[in-house]
Amino acid sequence: MVTSEQLARLHIGNQWVDALNATFDRFNINTPTRQAAFIGQCGHECGNFRILEENLNYRAEALQKLWPKRFDVAKAQACARNPKLIANTVYSSRMGNRDEASGDGYRFRGRGCIQLTGSANYHHAGQALGVDFIMEPDLVATPQYAALTAGWFWDTHKLNQFADVRDFKTMTKKINGGFIGLEDRIKHIEHALQVLTS
Repeated sequence: MVTSEQLARLHIGNQWVDALNATFDRFNINTPTRQAAFIGQCGHECGNFRILEENLNYRAEALQKLWPKRFDVAKAQACARNPKLIANTVYSSRMGNRDEASGDGYRFRGRGCIQLTGSANYHHAGQALGVDFIMEPDLVATPQYAALTAGWFWDTHKLNQFADVRDFKTMTKKINGGFIGLEDRIKHIEHALQVLTS
């Protein structure tokens, strides 16, 4: 169990106490090391539990750099600074989403503590948690379901085992697909561990 005092020391809002404890209980995130790893990884992913929705407000140059196969110069200019168009372009026809015209890319954009993305993930997380995220995707951006969907991801990717042996590099690869922010993630984890064990 994490307390509001511990979260305050981590600069995490009090509204996360119940959400985190419910998630820890449900997914056996039941040691200080596991809890610190979860808090640290999520803290990096969602701006220390403040940003629960993907920021897709990119300039044309950034779009071409991030997704060169999806944005030529003209398409990047047309979509720049338009999160809805960007999401529908980037996430169309993959991760269970339909084509660009369906709007699925934006509807199922990244939300939650570990950016749940794509209708297939919304469907599977919803099935596991007994909530219809397909009909109500915005629920994933509330503390309760932001934490629980992150817990579902944590569990399905078997991240407790990496927490147990402090293999934060492999854990980061499973969450991020690479090692972006590895040092920051480890700093968050170590700080959380210090708070949870003192």
